[in-house]
Amino acid sequence: MKIKRIFKLSYLKIAIGISLLFIVTYFLSTSFLEILELKTIDARFKNRSSITPGKEVVIATIDEKSLDELGRWPWPRTTIARLIDALTSYGARVIAFDIVFSEPDEHSELKALLSLKERYKAGMPSGFAEYINKAKTELDSDIQLGKSVDKSGRVVLGYFFHFDKGEAPREGRELSHNYQKVKVLKQGGENMITASAIESNIEVIAKSARGFGYYNIIPDSDGSVRWNPLVIKYKDKYYAPLSLQALKTYLGDTPLSLTLTDYGVASIQLGETSMPADETGRLLINYYGGQGIFPHYSIADIINGRIEKEKLKDKIVLVGSTAVGIYDMRVTPFEGTYPGIDIHATVIDNILHKRFILRPQWFGLLDMLVIMAVGIILGIAVPRLPAAGGAFAVIAFLAGYVYLSAYLFNKGLLINITYPVLTVIIAYSCLTLYRYTLEAKEKKRLKGTFQYYVAAPVMEELLKHPEKLKLGGEEKELTVLFSDIRRFTTISEGLKPDTLIKLLNEYMSAMSDVVFKYEGYLDKYIGDAIMAVYGAPLAQENHARKACLTALDMMERLEGMRQDWKNRGLPLLNIGIGINTGNMVVGNVGSEQKYDYTVVGDNVNLASRLEGLNKLYGTNIVISERVNREIKGELFCRELDIVQVKGKVKPVAIYELMGVRGASSSLEETADAFHKGVRYYRERKWGEAVKAFNAVIELKPDDGPSLLFIQRCRQFMVSPPPDDWQGIFIIH
Repeated sequence: MKIKRIFKLSYLKIAIGISLLFIVTYFLSTSFLEILELKTIDARFKNRSSITPGKEVVIATIDEKSLDELGRWPWPRTTIARLIDALTSYGARVIAFDIVFSEPDEHSELKALLSLKERYKAGMPSGFAEYINKAKTELDSDIQLGKSVDKSGRVVLGYFFHFDKGEAPREGRELSHNYQKVKVLKQGGENMITASAIESNIEVIAKSARGFGYYNIIPDSDGSVRWNPLVIKYKDKYYAPLSLQALKTYLGDTPLSLTLTDYGVASIQLGETSMPADETGRLLINYYGGQGIFPHYSIADIINGRIEKEKLKDKIVLVGSTAVGIYDMRVTPFEGTYPGIDIHATVIDNILHKRFILRPQWFGLLDMLVIMAVGIILGIAVPRLPAAGGAFAVIAFLAGYVYLSAYLFNKGLLINITYPVLTVIIAYSCLTLYRYTLEAKEKKRLKGTFQYYVAAPVMEELLKHPEKLKLGGEEKELTVLFSDIRRFTTISEGLKPDTLIKLLNEYMSAMSDVVFKYEGYLDKYIGDAIMAVYGAPLAQENHARKACLTALDMMERLEGMRQDWKNRGLPLLNIGIGINTGNMVVGNVGSEQKYDYTVVGDNVNLASRLEGLNKLYGTNIVISERVNREIKGELFCRELDIVQVKGKVKPVAIYELMGVRGASSSLEETADAFHKGVRYYRERKWGEAVKAFNAVIELKPDDGPSLLFIQRCRQFMVSPPPDDWQGIFIIH
């Protein structure tokens, strides 16, 4: 009985120890766990039903339609002036720009007049200077935009801060407008978001604006935007974002104030509304859903009077871009491409309607109590419950806690999911592991013995699914890569055995590392050749792409090694690589005593044949047509030929993998010239084909495929192919 009590006490000690560990981790704010918690917030947003925003905010968007009608971006300032005039006439209460006018507008006619004035300054006719000054006023689009801003009296201009000290922006423009600063009620600590420089609007436009707000959106470490900074410190002053300034103007210049403590921001107040910002001044954005939540109106329609007046009257109109070409897109919990202007609209609506997601400071204490409580409960319950009962209790708790967190989130309260859930999972896992120590030791012994005969990924798969330990297999779509050293037999004859083995091991180690880098399965070494499989034993998306990236990386790694070998007086190895994608049989092949996990089939053989074709064409990487289709959008290839390889009745198109698309314009120029020659070749225009291939050689003197086709063309000039020839090259 005493031993049993000690045994159960050990459970409790383990559980409490794990809980204390997570409490310490909670204080340290481990980045990985913080990101994981952010992902749970995203999940809660997606689980929640969409929310209908208020009707106060609309968006005037620079969309594709506006670009088609008004011209490409950036537009002349006169177009922006027309937009302000139109929105003013519509009766918009606030016009806020998610745009900065930091440079004077370009105007060739105005430049010509000013140049003329400067040139003839001394001998200028009477009245000519006055004429030029008048023309300058009429032609200067910045002045016209400034007049529209002044006449409207409701424009809030955007600007942005720099945070890198190396930036060299233009400063001092908005800083003269004191009403944009946030009033500080109480000074405190410096735990604030601090800018290093400001990018502002030019004075001729800025001087008549109603207000100014920065439009910086700072994503979390995973690239997603969940928080909006409601205050940024710059040169010992505090500034508000575009959303707050627009709302402040909308509410009749309601006072905006900031209270600080030793820990940072205590509160941010807009009139009677207190915004629940964290200590750095950030507001957790309460997203209502994906794109389309707020009304979007094309600027082209607004300028041309095609919008009903009541849709814009008395609204906060945010002006920004949703056109893909301008790309003001952000990652949010709902979408990977969410317009930045909609984020500002969401923040305005959150504050205006007090739709906040709250997390009081005392919730941190609640988190720690929950972490400790679940540890103690598990330490008491696990040794007293059967395995199935313990697993059911843990699953029930996790489901209930996640449901509770989702329910509270829908009510506007945010509690931590990650730490309590991970405490339960880790504690239960450790306690279960402790309970089944003997079984774990036996499993470890089996793994230690078996892993010497199979690759690590296969080992893990077989441990999860022992039923796969059989000779049978399955048919799957996979990608196979073969690589082989050119002239290895000749090279090996000139080296001492120990030098040869050392050189080969260096090469194999480097190439194997590349295969593992792209999650390939290193099937086997065949002498100096390597066979790698992608997509098995574990399912893998884009396995053709990963195989091709492996091949390119192999060539790049080999180039660096060749330089080292040259310095050491060793031969410079060169390799050929063949890649094919298709259905193959994968599984354990061999006998009951000895077998290998490998792939077999016609498509495997084709990959091997493609590797061998590099010798004929003077290339390094040859891929099949199927692989080319899979990677066409990202990687760059050129069609080499249509061939009938040994063992194949149907001809296949083959391609040379040349590099990453867009990385080198010379590659594309070479490929275009080569394709032109191939077209002439297939049309039996031998002379034109030779000229085209010679053009390729001028771009790339050692281009093996062009030299090969020139040789073929000259042979066909002497001995033309039969009439039924279709440009297919038969390889014997």
